[in-house]
This record gives sequence, C-alpha cells and structure tokens, in this order.
Amino acid sequence: MSAVILAIESSCDETSAAVISNGKVLNNIIATQAIHQKYGGVVPELASRAHQRNIVAVVDEALKISGIKKHELDAIAFTRGPGLMGSLLVGVSFAKGFAMGLGKPLIEVNHMQAHVLSHFIDDPKPAFPFLCLTVSGGHTQIILVQDYLAMEVIGETQDDAVGEAFDKAAKILGLPYPGGPLIDSYAQQGNENAYKFSDTDMPGLDFSFSGIKTGFLYFIRDEKKKDEKFVEKNLNDICASIQHQLVKMLLKRLEQASAKTGIKEIAIAGGVSANSGLRNKLKELAIRKGWNVYIPKVEYCTDNAAMIAMVAHYKYMNKEFAQLDVAPLARMPI
Repeated sequence: MSAVILAIESSCDETSAAVISNGKVLNNIIATQAIHQKYGGVVPELASRAHQRNIVAVVDEALKISGIKKHELDAIAFTRGPGLMGSLLVGVSFAKGFAMGLGKPLIEVNHMQAHVLSHFIDDPKPAFPFLCLTVSGGHTQIILVQDYLAMEVIGETQDDAVGEAFDKAAKILGLPYPGGPLIDSYAQQGNENAYKFSDTDMPGLDFSFSGIKTGFLYFIRDEKKKDEKFVEKNLNDICASIQHQLVKMLLKRLEQASAKTGIKEIAIAGGVSANSGLRNKLKELAIRKGWNVYIPKVEYCTDNAAMIAMVAHYKYMNKEFAQLDVAPLARMPI
C-alpha cells in the first residue's frame, strides 16, 4: 500500500517536519531552539512557545521542498510521546487540526520506536531480529526488535539516562549546554585511561548512571581543592576518561544482551549515538564479536521527523490510525 505522509516531531526542543512517499523520506526539516543554551538545559515552557512559533513554517517548508500539495497527503503523523507535555501538545494539536481540515487520517508514533526505525531511512538496514541500544538525554534502553512494529525493552536505566550523565559531567566541568558533544570533542585529544571512575552493578541488563554522576562531582571537587586550575590543566584527559567509562558501561550491557539472546545484528540510536567514542568502541567490539553493526547518520540520531515518518509508513500499511481525541503522553512505553 503506497502512501504520502506528513510527519511532525515536537517531543522536546526541536520542531521538525518530514514528508515520506512510498517508504522513501523526501526531506527532514528541523528548527532548533538555541534559547536553552543560556539556561544550561531545556526549559519546558520556552520549548513549547518556540514550537508554536516554528511549527507552521517548518511544515510549510517540508511540503514546499517535497513538491507535495496538502490535498495529496494520505495521512498526518505525529509524535504522541514520550516527551515534554507542553512540547508534545503543540505537535499533537497541530496534527489533529491539519488532519481534520484536510479530512485525512491521523497516525500516532512512539518517539522511542521512531529512534529504532531511523535505521530504515537509508541503507544498510539491519535484519530482524536485532538489538538496538537507544541512548539519549531522557532514555537508555536495550530493545529487542522482532519486526518494524514489534519491539521489547529488555534492559533500561533505573535512574538517569546516559545523555543526562554526559550533560551533568559537562556542567560540573563548567562547559556550556549542551555539554555532551563538547565532552566528545575534548575527549578526542585526551587519554581515556588518565582517571578511573566506578561502574554501578545492576541486575540483568539494566543500567544506572546516578552513581557515576555523583562520583564525578566529588572527584572534581576534591581535585580542585588541591589545585583550583585542575580542570583547566587536564580538561582533555578528564573528558576522555569520563566518556570512556560511560561508553564502557553501555557496551558491557550490550555485549551481555547479545550473548543472552544470541543476536549479532546490533544497532544504536538516539542523540548519544552521535558520540564518536561510542561509535568507535562499538566498531572495535563488533570486530571481536563478529557483529553486524548499524549506526545511523548523525542527522537521524537527534530528534527528527524523518524517523517519525518511517514508523508512520509501516503503521499506514497496517491501517493503524489514531482517533481524533488522541492526547499526548509524557510517558509512553514501547
């Protein structure tokens, strides 16, 4: 069943729209929100207001670039959750109004499923079943993917997400928001074995990052008491060491998941999957373990509507449509 679908993503601080035709993404328009940088993190109220300002222009641009007219659309897709309630509400409300005005069906999309299906935007594509390590500022999960819309979380963080740990470490070091990419940049010039940080032993395939955040805070505090310029003198090595430990914690669980399930088709997704340390270490591990590894383009790692469109494509083929009274969900399990 062929279809042309407009997809909208507004779960956090990126307003994005994309058009997909017969399973091929035609474009991926993203409006970022720089205003959060001066606050050191995303401010929900400011994010929702920015979505209100951006959404019409972003959707209009996506349609114009695709060459698709509004009446030619077969459905309107949107992120229902998880995410910030105010941000989600803007996208959901716009999608519902747009669909009602055009008399087109609605398709709701789980944001985390969309990160997984970002691997089906371009080649090469993983074969089923595969494991997907989904890592971002709000989530850290190992997902067993049986089919396009059949997924099971087999491991997840019990407290903080790894992306939050990266950003918190950056804030402790005095780096501006978003700090995760800056840690990655400095780490490339440093010695990853310069400093040691402890792991948190969790049962099964679950993660915990609250302990390493606290340990890092105390480490920097104590070293600065000895030398107030400790961070300035050793920034590259500090970043390399904390990144090394966080990546090690992620890949340890992923390796255990592969051994437990016998699956060697391995993918990563989410904002932290853009981290060069994670990408490089995963490739090294794949060689040792005989894995087939799939890493999305950087533009599909962060929040974007192209991945929402990909989920919508398969839901449309299954005729899985939403009701017009659908509401956003800040927490939405896979």
